[in-house]
Amino acid sequence: MNLINGVIGDTICVTDRGLAYGDGVFRTLTMRGAQPVLWRRQYAKLAADCKALRLPCPAAILLERDMAEISTHEPDCVIKIIITRGSGPRGYAIPGTVSAQRIVASAPLPDYPRNYYEVGVQARICDTRLALQPMLAGIKHLNRLEHVLARSEWSDAGIAEGLMLDASNNMICGTMSNLFAVKANELMTPDLAQCGVAGVMRDLTLELARTHGIRADISHLSKSDVLGADELFVLNSVIGVWQIVALDGRTWRKGLMTARVRSWLSNAQK
Repeated sequence: MNLINGVIGDTICVTDRGLAYGDGVFRTLTMRGAQPVLWRRQYAKLAADCKALRLPCPAAILLERDMAEISTHEPDCVIKIIITRGSGPRGYAIPGTVSAQRIVASAPLPDYPRNYYEVGVQARICDTRLALQPMLAGIKHLNRLEHVLARSEWSDAGIAEGLMLDASNNMICGTMSNLFAVKANELMTPDLAQCGVAGVMRDLTLELARTHGIRADISHLSKSDVLGADELFVLNSVIGVWQIVALDGRTWRKGLMTARVRSWLSNAQK
């Protein structure tokens, strides 16, 4: 089900800047039991990303109404919220008058194999690099071509995710996820000051770790740091937590810290 400015539909104007320039932002979250999971956090991220791009953010109540309508048909689903700057004349300059467009769309919850959670996943390191752009770092904007190209690098169904480095050889993220490494019972996640998306689950994991007395650092991680970790896991709001058990010739056993993080997050979303 797709709602465009609160109306069921599936078309936008060809002059929409989201289509022409990727001029907009989005969030992806899950709806369970007709309730958007971690909604306050998701909306805060959406509002912050809109502010960073000088893009009007719809009031939370409008998005809540859209999701409530969807929930009457699909109480359990994936929700994608897209905000574009709307239509404008040709050219990059931001129009003097902006009519932001909001799109709220649903999709079925993915049915990932149980062994992704019970055993872990195999990943690969992608050749496609992330460009450095601190003005867009952390923002979930509509320009995701680097991730599209990275994901196109493999078709092996046995590989669940690809990890991406930036132009300076820092490990940054998965194609659809944030990355954590565990070393000596401490958590580390890549610094996203130059590129990458700061996801809701990443922020929540950092908070929960510190609440439970686990040191959690944001730092530069090299490929060697990642391969030398005691545990690796990736996460996002749809997949939850996947431990990486095979990467670039290295293998890991099922880890205790990954299981703890999964439990913390599960309890936080209830």
